[in-house]
Amino acid sequence: MASLKIEGGRVLSGRVAVEGNKNSALPLIAACLLTDRPCELSNVPRIRDVDVLLQLIEELGADVEGKGTRTLRIHCERVTGDRPDPVLVGRLRGSVLLLGPLLARRGVARLAPPGGDFPARRTISTHLDALTAMGAIPLDEPGHAMHAPDGLKGASIYLDEASVTGTETALLAASTARGPSEIRHAAMEPHVVELCEFLQAMGVGIEGTGSSTIRVEPPSRLGGAAHRLAGDYIEAGSWGVVAAITNGDIQVTGARSQDLEVIAMPLKRMGLNCSYDNDTLIVRPSSLRAVRRITTGLWPGFPSDLVSLVTVLATQAEGRTLVHDWLYELRLFALEQMSAMRADLFLCDPHRIIVNGPTKLRGRALDSRDLRSGMALIAAALAAEGESTVRPLETVERGYASLIERLRSLGAQVAREP
Repeated sequence: MASLKIEGGRVLSGRVAVEGNKNSALPLIAACLLTDRPCELSNVPRIRDVDVLLQLIEELGADVEGKGTRTLRIHCERVTGDRPDPVLVGRLRGSVLLLGPLLARRGVARLAPPGGDFPARRTISTHLDALTAMGAIPLDEPGHAMHAPDGLKGASIYLDEASVTGTETALLAASTARGPSEIRHAAMEPHVVELCEFLQAMGVGIEGTGSSTIRVEPPSRLGGAAHRLAGDYIEAGSWGVVAAITNGDIQVTGARSQDLEVIAMPLKRMGLNCSYDNDTLIVRPSSLRAVRRITTGLWPGFPSDLVSLVTVLATQAEGRTLVHDWLYELRLFALEQMSAMRADLFLCDPHRIIVNGPTKLRGRALDSRDLRSGMALIAAALAAEGESTVRPLETVERGYASLIERLRSLGAQVAREP
C-alpha cells in the first residue's frame, strides 16, 4: 500500500476540472450487462472503483474498449458466468449492482459479500428484498446467491430505506422483468436520475424520474445506448473544501450548478466565500465561522459523502459546530485521529461530533479508513503545520482520479511513497 506525504501550510490556488460522477459510473456500467447491444459511456471517471467493475464484467463476458480513458465502449453479447470474482467483489461495494443484470441474463447470481468502505456496517437487505419481490429466490449458498427459475416479474416494491444502490438494483432488475414495476420510497439522487435516463435511452419506459415513486415499463428487448456522465458534485465539493481550508482561491469546473447548490449553501453558512454559476464552483479566501448544526439528509439534503470534509473544515471555523451524520457511523470515528493533530473534537456517539475552532493543526501519520474520510484527512494535512502521511493512498484513489497530479497543479507539495 502506498502513502501520500504532504508538506502542509501552503495556500492552494488554480483551476481543477472534475470528471464524471463516480456514483453514476458504476450503475451505468452494470446496466450495460442488461443488453446484448453495444453501449457507450463518456466522461467516465478514471478511478480505481471503475477499473475493478470493468474487470468484473469482462470476466463475465463483456467486451470493453477504452479502459483507462474517459470513453468506454461496452458490448455484452453473451454473459458467460454467474459468479463474479470474489476477490474483486470484496474490493467494491458497487459490485452489488451486478445482481439484477445477472438474474436477468443468466437466471442466477452468486455474489460474494461486497467490499468497499466499512462493509460490515452496510447491509444489502434492501437490494435483496427488492429482487425477492420480483421473483428471485435465495439459494442456500455462501454469500448472496439467488435464482429466478421463472424469470424476474414486475412487482410493486416498497424499499425499507431510500437506499441509492438499493433503488438502482431495483431499477436494473425491473428493466428486464416481465410486466411493469413500481418502486416506492426510491432514492432521488442525481446519479439515480442518470441511471433512469440511460435505461430510457435503452428503451425502458420510466415515469417519476427524480421522485420517490418510479414506474418502470420494460420493453420486449433492450437496445444499446450512449450517455455522457454529469460531473461529480461530491468531488467538486471536496476541492472547494481544500481551497477553503488552505485559504486558497480555486475554480472547480465540470459539475452542474443545480447539483453544486446543494453542497454550497451549507458551506456558505460557514462563511465560505463561494459562487457556483455556469457549472463552475469558485472558492476564494474566506473567514470561516461555526454554525450551530450541520446535518446530512437524503437528496436534496446535505450529502453524507461530504460530512467528513465539512467536519475538517469546522476545525478552522470560529466557534463550535455540531456535525450530525445520521446515516453512517465509521466516517466520524475515522476523524477522531485528528485529535493528535491538535484538533478540538468531541465524539458524542457514532453519528455526532462536536468541533471547536479554529485550531492550528499539526502534521502526523493518518489512516485513510474509507474513501471520503481519507480525502478529508488529506485536506487536514494540507492545512497543518509540518509533514503528514496519509495511508493507504489507494483508498482515496478509489474515487479521485489523478489525485497527486491535481494537488500539485494547485501548488501542494505532495509525494507518493511506497
